[in-house]
Amino acid sequence: MDLHVFFLVVTATVATTVSATDHIVGANKGWNAGINYTLWSNHQTFYVGDFISFRYQKTQHNVLQVNKIGYNNCTIEGALGNWSSGKDFILLNKSKRYYFICGIGGCSNGMKVSVLVHPLSSPPPRSAVVSAVHSSEKSASPMIFRGNFGSILVLVEVLMAIYVCCWI
Repeated sequence: MDLHVFFLVVTATVATTVSATDHIVGANKGWNAGINYTLWSNHQTFYVGDFISFRYQKTQHNVLQVNKIGYNNCTIEGALGNWSSGKDFILLNKSKRYYFICGIGGCSNGMKVSVLVHPLSSPPPRSAVVSAVHSSEKSASPMIFRGNFGSILVLVEVLMAIYVCCWI
């Protein structure tokens, strides 16, 4: 295998495996009263590094991040975050449950959403990398990693090992 082709493959693989998803609350309906956001969030899978986006008319609504009590009772006291641009992109940077409400009266009309953010998978132990090299010699199926730089390093190690094996 030509060295240039190898690095082109590595670069293309790394470029296509790192991704974050932007979850637009309510999809094409946006952040408005009368929408079942529980149903919407139950059809989404959130990971650390993803974004949750709220789209709304900024003169009519806002977004507050609250705790579970604030979410259940539609109270804004002790809000953890406050957005009001009408196009808010919020990074979900921890594996936990997040709670968001509209603080301008919309919460009582259903404008609240709770999302569970899952951790990214951790890279496999070093022995799994060696095992992956041996199994990759038998299979051409792609290895897909989701937005985890540790996994990217493992992928590069695997590809380097395959490359070295081809030269031996």
